Amino acid sequence: MEQELVINNLNLKAGKCVDITGDIPKDSKCFAINLGKDCCNLVLHFNPRFDHLGDVNTIVCNSKDAEAWGEEQRECAFPYQQGDKVEVCIHFDKEELTMKLPKGQEIKFPNRLGLETVNFLSVEGFHLKSLKLD
Repeated sequence: MEQELVINNLNLKAGKCVDITGDIPKDSKCFAINLGKDCCNLVLHFNPRFDHLGDVNTIVCNSKDAEAWGEEQRECAFPYQQGDKVEVCIHFDKEELTMKLPKGQEIKFPNRLGLETVNFLSVEGFHLKSLKLD
């Protein structure tokens, strides 16, 4: 999966949101949004999979601490389609992250790293159209 965008020094504080939209390629197998301290310490790896690594129409969430992956959390809520739009609003706080998805769906994932500020963001596998911090 190719990285579309990497941002360092994001300075997203607890209680804030990042709103991301983009276009999913028609032949996409998956895409990902990563938030964390840096690329080796991710508070969230948000990875919708159309057909990738044995998962079909599944959203996999995980964290990475000092390059070690945590336990995957799988969600069956899957509002995305190949060739369609990525829309996700990620609310970050000290206890958990809440991903607001299309069709009113919502996923919660614990802040396993206890981060109070997110400085790293990367998106991969889709064409980013907009990124807004609230």
